[in-house]
Amino acid sequence: MTINTLSTALALVLLAAPMAAAQNRTPPAAEFAAGWVGFVDDGIASETMLGGAFRWYPMRRVAIGPEIIYIGADNHSHFVATANLTFDLLADRAVTPFLVVGGGLFQTHDSFPSGSFTSNEGAFTFGGGVRIAAGDRVTIGVDTRIGWEPYLRLNGTIGVRLGQ
Repeated sequence: MTINTLSTALALVLLAAPMAAAQNRTPPAAEFAAGWVGFVDDGIASETMLGGAFRWYPMRRVAIGPEIIYIGADNHSHFVATANLTFDLLADRAVTPFLVVGGGLFQTHDSFPSGSFTSNEGAFTFGGGVRIAAGDRVTIGVDTRIGWEPYLRLNGTIGVRLGQ
């Protein structure tokens, strides 16, 4: 074998590797969520949440991405923005259980007769759930999480895979 033949073979292998890896990579996804949040107070204060998340998979079963949720109640609201790390426990399945952990910002806005008040603090969330394929690119799911400011979250999701 000549140097040119070895160089050509090596170049083909190096060019083929990213294409093979891209075929195994899970496509990114956008997810929309709605659900219930229960804050620990003098009992459980129930509130409604709406949100969305984006997942990008640098590895086959590991995703990173932002999540933003809005929690609304009488006279106050919360805005939560976290960067999440998601671990799909099974990949390429019709049913995908997952674990998630995230950290970021928790903002509370209160309205009083004398005026309004906004506070910001750190946030974290962790939990898990399951996504079920509802088509080639659509998933439905449910997840539950615990977060700070102390809360329990239960929500449903609809997701869309953004590639093949």
